[in-house]
This record gives sequence, structure tokens and C-alpha cells, in this order.
Amino acid sequence: MERTLRFEDLVRKPKNRTFANKIGLVLILMALPAVVYIFIFHYMPLEGLIIAFKDYNSFQGMFNSPWTSMGGFQHFYNFVTSPNFWQILRNTLVLSVLSILFNSLLPIIFALFLNEIRAKGYKKTIQLIMYAPYFISTVVLVGMLFAFFDADSGIFTNILVSLGFEKQNLMENPDAFAMIYVLSGVWQGLGWWSIVYMGTLANVDPNLHDAAIIDGAGRFRRIFYINLPAIIPMAVIMFIMSIGNILNVGFEKVWLMQLSTNLSTSEIISTYVYRISFPSFGLPQFSYATAIGLFNSVINIIILWAANFISKKVSNNSLW
Repeated sequence: MERTLRFEDLVRKPKNRTFANKIGLVLILMALPAVVYIFIFHYMPLEGLIIAFKDYNSFQGMFNSPWTSMGGFQHFYNFVTSPNFWQILRNTLVLSVLSILFNSLLPIIFALFLNEIRAKGYKKTIQLIMYAPYFISTVVLVGMLFAFFDADSGIFTNILVSLGFEKQNLMENPDAFAMIYVLSGVWQGLGWWSIVYMGTLANVDPNLHDAAIIDGAGRFRRIFYINLPAIIPMAVIMFIMSIGNILNVGFEKVWLMQLSTNLSTSEIISTYVYRISFPSFGLPQFSYATAIGLFNSVINIIILWAANFISKKVSNNSLW
């Protein structure tokens, strides 16, 4: 009987082993630029976190600046006990949780229904229309929102007035900020976020659908019992990754949408950190801002670990 040739048999020979070593060296050299980049720009700056535990002074430097009281945790204590802590945390959680829910569920529903379209030309047209908004920059998107909700000439404002609502600029209304932020984000990213689910559905075995049709299963039953279970593992992974960034709401969009009138619901952790790092008046509080950022990251890590642990226990799907 002819013996099956294995990789281990190849590398046992000196000549083949030398070739394998060369291939390994080439792969290492290809990965080296990315490793160097991550080390320089993602790991080396971590030493700057030390100023979160100090009263940083630019003349004394990071390492010579004095430590704060309470064992270095004075800035963390000041943030947690500040009068606007709960308001900032609530605003951050509201925007983040709503974004995660809408951006996790709606792309799945969109991918399931788009997968059922059999006319290729019609399907590609819908995909193009839904993917296009993703490539609009954040600055342009916020500019469009201000134009659409303008009190005098905004198209959405006129529609709401025709339906009997009061004429107002919703961008200035603090109660409407979360709704506008989340829905505009869904409109911009729905098509793009569904790509990963469309790829998963493309790998579903067609024989499963053929067998289900023979057994008399309709389209909705096949969606529920074949397509949906196929994308659940990927959906769980995407959800866990989103949970890990629950306190990292998009800074640029929120900052551009902020007005003095909607600040009570639009001030989040990232914008607050920017505001105290580069104040309009007074000196920047770099140590305090770094402490808040570190607090934010630690909470995200804890939530990510907890979500991964629960998912592994409940559904046997996890990141690690």
C-alpha cells in the first residue's frame, strides 16, 4: 500500500528541513514590520500611564513628578466622586448600549432577508445602496444631520411638522440626541456590518435547504432553522467584541454633534477627557485625564472578560 506523505516526513530530510526553515524566516520577516509598529505605537506609550497616579508636571517629567495622595489613586477618587460622574457614565452607557443592540441585531436581520433575494441584479443594487453610506466621512455625516434637522429648511423637520409635531431643531434637543446618534449610525453602517454575515450565509450547505424543501419547510422555517443557527456563532463573537468597547463611544461623531443646548445628554467619557485635556480656559489636567482614560480601559477589559466567560458557559462560543 502506498504510504501517505506527511509534512513531518518532508522536514526530516536535511534539504527539506532547510527549505522549511527558509520559509519560516521569510514569514517572520513579513510579520516583523507589523510587530515593530504595534510595539512602538501601542506598547511603548503605555509607560505614560504612570502620570495617572502622579501630579504631572512638564518641568519635572513623568518619572520625577510627585505621587498623588491616597496611594496614587487620588485622581480616580476625584473622578468617581465628581458631581457629573453619574451623568457622564449614564450618557456613555445609553449611547453605547443602544448602538450595540441596534448594530448587532439589525445587520443580522438585513443579511438574512438579503440572502433570500434571488434576482442577482436587484440584490447587488440593494447591497450597493446600503454599503455606500459607510464611506461618508464623519464630518460630512454630521453636516448632513445639521442640514436635515435645521429648524427652517431641514427636510426631516418639515416632515415632522407636517405630521403635527412642533417645529424645532432636534439637534439642539437633548432628548433627541441619542435617537439621532444611534439611527444615523445604523443608516451609515448597516450594509457594511452585514458583510460578515453574508459571507457566513454563503457557506451554508445548499443540500440542507434542498432537504428542508423536500420535507415541506417554507422559506421562513428554513431561515429560522438553517440560516440563523449558521450565523449565531459569528454573531456571538461580534457581540462580545462590541461589549468590550461598551464605554468607548465614537468620540468624533459625538464631539461634532455636541452643542451647548444638548450637553446634558451628549457629554460622554471621551469628550470629557478631551475637554479637560485641552480646556478653553485654564491649565490642562493631563494626569486627571489619563486617570479617567485608564479607568475607562480597565472597566472595558473587565466587561469583555465577563462577556466572554458567560458566552463560553452558555453557548460554548468565545474569543478565547
